[in-house]
Amino acid sequence: QVQLVESGGGLVQAGGSLRLSCAASGRTFSSYDMGWFRQAPGKEREFVAAISWNGGSTYYAGSLKGRFTISRDNAKSTVYLQMNSLKPEDTAVYYCAAEFRALRVGVRSADFGSWGQGTRVTVSS
Repeated sequence: QVQLVESGGGLVQAGGSLRLSCAASGRTFSSYDMGWFRQAPGKEREFVAAISWNGGSTYYAGSLKGRFTISRDNAKSTVYLQMNSLKPEDTAVYYCAAEFRALRVGVRSADFGSWGQGTRVTVSS
């Protein structure tokens, strides 16, 4: 498995931006599809975005497309989530996930076998 460590969370006002990072180690990062998920208090974990092993394909939760952007730098073994125009409802713990590249990038929690510990994002109104 690949080890994942998220960073970049924090407190931001509504309308602001944050960039989350997820650093990977332990396996060949460029062989893994990557995803971001989030879990708000009292809610189930939900899909945010995913990117294929080579960065050629990206996927977003419909409600987030246009505000969030996923990207990766295979040379740095890091995946990013740029979050703009943040809203209080974006408040959650954000998790990075990895899965060995597949024919189709997963968008469900069950599609990913490796997870980070999460980074908390709080958006104040």
